[in-house]
Amino acid sequence: MPALWIAHVTVTDAEAYGKYAELAGPAIAKHGGAFIARAARYVQLEGKERPRNVVARFPSVEAAVECYNSAEYQEALNHARGASERELIVVEISD
Repeated sequence: MPALWIAHVTVTDAEAYGKYAELAGPAIAKHGGAFIARAARYVQLEGKERPRNVVARFPSVEAAVECYNSAEYQEALNHARGASERELIVVEISD
């Protein structure tokens, strides 16, 4: 079943986070991920507000987790650490 990768982010260092974004996109695409929302308009109804919200669709939970654990994504993530506060979750969806 397909899955959504949902990230809520507050960027604290735009330059370093820009490098993360540059590397993360190709890593996500390599694992079958496609962005369906990225830093778009949103309405915060509950919880901690994060001004950057990203949703990518993957073929499966396993594909999303494999992407996260891949060398390419971990290289990208090294640039996000210390440059952002973030939460990331993968949720299986039914089609």
